[in-house]
Amino acid sequence: MKIEKEINEITGFKNLELLATQVVEGFISGMHKSPFHGFSAEFAEHKIYNTGESTKHIDWKLYAKTDKLYTKRYEEETNLRCHLILDNSSSMHYPPLKEYHIDSLNKIGFAALASAAIMNLLKRQRDAVGMSIYSDEYEFYAQEKGSERHHQVLLDHLNKAISQSRKDIQTKTYTHLHLIAEKLKRRTLIFLFTDMFQSDAEEQQLFEALQHLKYNKHEVVLFHTFDKSKELEFDFSNRPKRFVDVETGEHVNLYADNIKESYEKAVGEYFNNLKLKCGQYRIKYVMADVNEGFNKILTTYLVERSKFG
Repeated sequence: MKIEKEINEITGFKNLELLATQVVEGFISGMHKSPFHGFSAEFAEHKIYNTGESTKHIDWKLYAKTDKLYTKRYEEETNLRCHLILDNSSSMHYPPLKEYHIDSLNKIGFAALASAAIMNLLKRQRDAVGMSIYSDEYEFYAQEKGSERHHQVLLDHLNKAISQSRKDIQTKTYTHLHLIAEKLKRRTLIFLFTDMFQSDAEEQQLFEALQHLKYNKHEVVLFHTFDKSKELEFDFSNRPKRFVDVETGEHVNLYADNIKESYEKAVGEYFNNLKLKCGQYRIKYVMADVNEGFNKILTTYLVERSKFG
């Protein structure tokens, strides 16, 4: 009964769709400062021209304004299939929150709002999106579709994911990635949101699963989701604290300053090794600090989408 009470006390985003729209509109309004200058005004109706394509649909007026080649898109086109994958284990719910808004995000809240913002862009460009959510079990799967009803279903499941209390829930990410890889039959752009907490013994299995995702020519982007101030820089006051592993319940009592330097070195090396290994496996690695906002996420989406054709 106590667990049920805790679950009921957690509220998700009051209007995730509206908040995602605000994130995207803010991003688009700032695009004049980015390499995509001139693209935002016609964002929903154009795609970047790829060498070798027919020149029949090039928008020469837009070329005159931007000095870049874009082709006009039509309502029936669906050139991209995108699949969003969210790690919903206990560690993604750090720090624990009772309610969510754009200035109050933990890792799962950040991943959910970032996913909703990507969905908003996909909707504007009439592309298809699917989703997988996993923890210690495969919680939700939806294949890629572009309908409004489907869009609302995905938003609802994102909100459900962040609204459930999570305690001592571990996951073996690689197990679920293999299952997802088996489901994706057509070439897809894949975005994975995870904090990459796994044991050293599981790391090789994880990268084998990521490689499986790439098997059918899918493109994979790993958004390494973390709280930089706490999880990388270990920014805690130097009072005696109990640090608890939210997935196993194990704990240790210590003064933060006593281990800060060695902790930062060890975690920094771990992050660098992840980046190098992703490069080795040709997986795009993006550090996603929950305190930095969403421009890096949405810019990555635009870049990867333009490569996809």
